[in-house]
Amino acid sequence: MGCDITVRTDGRGTIMRLHTREWGAGDRIALLIHGIMSDHRTWRRVGPALAENGYRVIAVDLRGHGASERAAEYSIPLFAADLEENLPVGADLAIGHSLGGLSLSFAVEHLRPRRAVYSDPAWALETGERPTNPETLRALRKATRSMIANFNPHWDEGDVDAEVAGIAAWDPATADAVGGEYAIDYIPERPVVPSLVQAADPSHVVSEAHKEQLRAAGFTVHTVKNTGHSIHRDDLDGFMRSVLGWVRGEEPVGLV
Repeated sequence: MGCDITVRTDGRGTIMRLHTREWGAGDRIALLIHGIMSDHRTWRRVGPALAENGYRVIAVDLRGHGASERAAEYSIPLFAADLEENLPVGADLAIGHSLGGLSLSFAVEHLRPRRAVYSDPAWALETGERPTNPETLRALRKATRSMIANFNPHWDEGDVDAEVAGIAAWDPATADAVGGEYAIDYIPERPVVPSLVQAADPSHVVSEAHKEQLRAAGFTVHTVKNTGHSIHRDDLDGFMRSVLGWVRGEEPVGLV
């Protein structure tokens, strides 16, 4: 799908047509929503893995990321409104990482997937271990390939290349949507649909207190051991075991 700005507005601003990438042709639909500075390429191994498990997989590029266009304005409600405009309602599974998890939580009431997975979601922008600073995020635009590889020793070469490409295609102005007056906590009061929260180990955005809060609210919480913020790139097997095991109702193995 190509991308352009549509004429429709919904009170939150102008809604954008997003670029998408698909894998598979299964009877079930899975939606993938990336984090800040990335794009659909972050799912380069997850998409095919889900397709092998019977899903038709749709990954979006959020506004200001990848092949989707730049915008005059960025905000969490606008990221969510774009998802509502571009993604099908009633998918079998929706997965959002970091900013994608935050955006999905704003859109989930409309999208109503059968199940939602929030992978190290950027909900705790104020009370997380590292409060969000837009200038720090923007400084990462200068990161070299070797810096990215050294900082993420568990990633394979293709994931490093995908991150380099994603950063090059990223509009740093998107960082304003999660900083300043918008750097507040968005932790949901309850899950709208059956929901899994994946936490990295250690996680800088999902603390032990947050895990207990989320469990008490009705979320399932898995900690994928020895992973960083991008769980799906640090440990694809652990990520998939968490997601598919939860979907199948299996007891988690190697997860806490």
